[in-house]
Amino acid sequence: MFLSIDYLVYMIPAFLLMALTSWYVKAAYSRWSRVAARSRMTGYEAAQRLVARTGLYGIQIQGVSGNLSDHYDPRSKTLRLSRGVAESPSVAALAITAHELGHAMQDEEGYLPLRFRAALVPMVNIGSNLGWILIMVGLFLSYSGMAFGADVAWLGVAAFAGGAFFALTTLPVEFNASRRARQLLADTGLIQGEDEQRGVNTVLNAAALTYVAGLVTAILQLLYYVSLVGGLGRRRN
Repeated sequence: MFLSIDYLVYMIPAFLLMALTSWYVKAAYSRWSRVAARSRMTGYEAAQRLVARTGLYGIQIQGVSGNLSDHYDPRSKTLRLSRGVAESPSVAALAITAHELGHAMQDEEGYLPLRFRAALVPMVNIGSNLGWILIMVGLFLSYSGMAFGADVAWLGVAAFAGGAFFALTTLPVEFNASRRARQLLADTGLIQGEDEQRGVNTVLNAAALTYVAGLVTAILQLLYYVSLVGGLGRRRN
């Protein structure tokens, strides 16, 4: 019912975009993780300096397993850095560290887009799970000859749309964190010279593309379900 030619028409471009973006991110990180910054500071040392520079003394810095698993946890006020970032003095490590500190600054300031996105999380989690159920139930009812099945399916589409909206609200949060990262690295002298700045921009721009690709994927998936449920009305007519 869900896996069909129509589904592939909508989703193959999304899969290709996600694969290409993933390759680009890994390539950018691999390239600039081999280039040591002139400051010679590791990601962990840079985090300590940036915390002091921004006055975020309540932030904890911890290690986390995995590759490119770095993130800021606003619930515990913790910056978690992967080993490859924490122990490396590379341009890529500094870019990633500063980006996550950008999120910590947003949290400290009560940055409105971040607060709005956080408020959406419970609704999106419920909507994504409920949306699948409603769409499947609605389609089953419609194929069983019950006229209200399409209405149930449309409720599922509306619930599922929350995921695309959440992906959209993520963009300004991530772009702003990257802007803060560039400014922090320049102001503190952790990044020096045009070549290192170019590396920071490459790493941060590659990371940003993953969120753009995520939004495109969510929109294409939503459009497929709109097309699928919309076809119920055409079949009844």
